[in-house]
Amino acid sequence: MSEVDIFLIGVPKAGTTWLANTLNQHKEIILSDPKEPNIIASHKGTFIRQNESPDWEKLETCFQGEGLRLDASIHAFACPLAPSRIRERLPESKFILCLREPVSRSYSHWNMVLNTKEAETNNVDWSTFEKAWNDNHLKEDSLYATSMSRWLDQFSLERFLIINSFDLKNDPTEVLIKIENFLGINNSEYDLSSTRHSNSAAGRRPISKTGKLVRIFFSIIPNIIKKPIVKLLQKRDLNIYNLPLLSNKGEEHHIDSEAYSICGKELVEELLLFEQLTNFPTTKWIDKINLEIKQAEKFILPYDKSGDVS
Repeated sequence: MSEVDIFLIGVPKAGTTWLANTLNQHKEIILSDPKEPNIIASHKGTFIRQNESPDWEKLETCFQGEGLRLDASIHAFACPLAPSRIRERLPESKFILCLREPVSRSYSHWNMVLNTKEAETNNVDWSTFEKAWNDNHLKEDSLYATSMSRWLDQFSLERFLIINSFDLKNDPTEVLIKIENFLGINNSEYDLSSTRHSNSAAGRRPISKTGKLVRIFFSIIPNIIKKPIVKLLQKRDLNIYNLPLLSNKGEEHHIDSEAYSICGKELVEELLLFEQLTNFPTTKWIDKINLEIKQAEKFILPYDKSGDVS
């Protein structure tokens, strides 16, 4: 049996948490535990990079039961090492790639990191979106064409199902049927609650000092005692660290035209190339980005050489 049959390879902030847990309801699919093993790729999340060879034996322990094994390590898409590693070990793999309009994806990713305090923990200054965008840890997850070209060097396009996160949100049943057909499995019924198992902004609250103490306490409890409790909480989609006593209200930034002006032109070039590589339609995204860039330019006052407003 292969270590993995299906990879949900990306991208962050495109509905992948909801999709992975919804697919896990299918009797023929087994989602890895944890959802993102982060074993094959060198990208172990937003900031951590480790180039050691994958621990395939450890990956084997992430699955329990029989069925198609689904690894939802979404940072694998931007990892330059993941495609060749998977091709060498698991050449028959299939890939689900869930994408979102890339500027809003990047902005949402930045918001998430501000709330989790990951940037501070890793000594990175993401205090503004512009500073974050200039850091490859954020940017590379939105460079769809750059990443896809590496995957297509190793696998044929037929092994990929590319999903628009807008369709996933607005017509999840149709998207799930497409996935079932792509994987060659029977149709199933799902709990399609939009909030269940979703990694939404409302569910991201920075952990408080009390929460940190509680987390330390739970870390010393033996796994044999802790695991059944954790599984029960996960099944009910409860995160105790989001309780008011254990967390604080997170920061909330709303995307505007300025954000599009920071990275929009670079991402339009990526989208044009991505469509050439995959035939995946990107026109609506490009039109949205260009419109927002024009809106931002309207607020830039022209100056003459003396520095006075003309």
